[in-house]
Amino acid sequence: MDFQPTETRRMLAEQLARFLERNCDPETRNKLAYEPPFHDPALWDGLADLGVTGAFLPEAQGGFGGEGFDIATVFEELGRALCPEPMLGQLMGLSVLADAGADLDAALAGQERLALALGEPGGGSGLEPPETKARHTGDGWRLQGRKSVVWGGGSAQRLIVSAAHEGGIGLFAVAPRDTTIAAYAMIDGGGAAEISLDDCRADCLLEDGGAALERALARGTLALCAEAVGAMDHVQSLLREHMRTRKQFGQPLARFQVLRHRFVDLCIELEQARSITILAASRLDAQGGARSLSMAKALVGKVARQWSEEAVQLHGGIGMTWEMAVSHYAKRLVMIDHQLGDSLWHLERVAAAYRAA
Repeated sequence: MDFQPTETRRMLAEQLARFLERNCDPETRNKLAYEPPFHDPALWDGLADLGVTGAFLPEAQGGFGGEGFDIATVFEELGRALCPEPMLGQLMGLSVLADAGADLDAALAGQERLALALGEPGGGSGLEPPETKARHTGDGWRLQGRKSVVWGGGSAQRLIVSAAHEGGIGLFAVAPRDTTIAAYAMIDGGGAAEISLDDCRADCLLEDGGAALERALARGTLALCAEAVGAMDHVQSLLREHMRTRKQFGQPLARFQVLRHRFVDLCIELEQARSITILAASRLDAQGGARSLSMAKALVGKVARQWSEEAVQLHGGIGMTWEMAVSHYAKRLVMIDHQLGDSLWHLERVAAAYRAA
């Protein structure tokens, strides 16, 4: 298999990297994300104008990508720049809308922000069957329940909610004005929300939404793996520069053999994470793709935690401070492990797949 990016993907990565370098300084942009609306609308509009969301869908649905490598290309650059925009919800939301045959124009152009509401209070990984209930009435569908830790839920203009009904698990579109939303910032600077659904009106996208939900989660999982690889790649550059310039006992840290060994070990782990993410991207819609994605998420989550811990330690006490970009990257890397199932959850999923084989 040829792992070299196509000309289109290479150009997309270069354009996105240049845009983020000009408009998304990691040391200041992540701080802005801690204040309502927990993202930067101007940065979102810029990404939309750049056509980033077009990489999430194939040409037949109005995009220009839709493959695993297209998604990975975008999210690796977002991770490298520590971009706080709620692009994960947009990716998964577009996947659901596309499977439902809904109108995609506004969301694909970035004019409508989407959020996928799955997790519920006490829900563990957030991927368990929903307790939120949907019932069909004379004037349509009504939802009753609560969704928790909805990434990008505070700024979303349309919510896509999973809910159980007599026929199974459905996916429903809900207008934020029909709900009660409590938005807040996560520890990594990204925005999330608690959403109360009190007999609120909903439009049914898919009454049997299981397959569409699996596809959306697969794309979200791949995106998180790629984002972690991009973030670790940038932390690698920060750490290399710190070890070259920071001196102890009259010489740079890079002169100490034990620290060099720790750095090399980290670099090896990063390349393993990059390789398994490439494998997952190549198998996104192939047979056995779910197992490859869980293998990738389990390994990437472990490596991301290792990078966050080691990078801060090798920076010393200053690595914990707000002013150092590495501290913000470390928080994001830890959070990635917990989104859409942590390492242990995905390891159990891999084991179950092998037992069933």
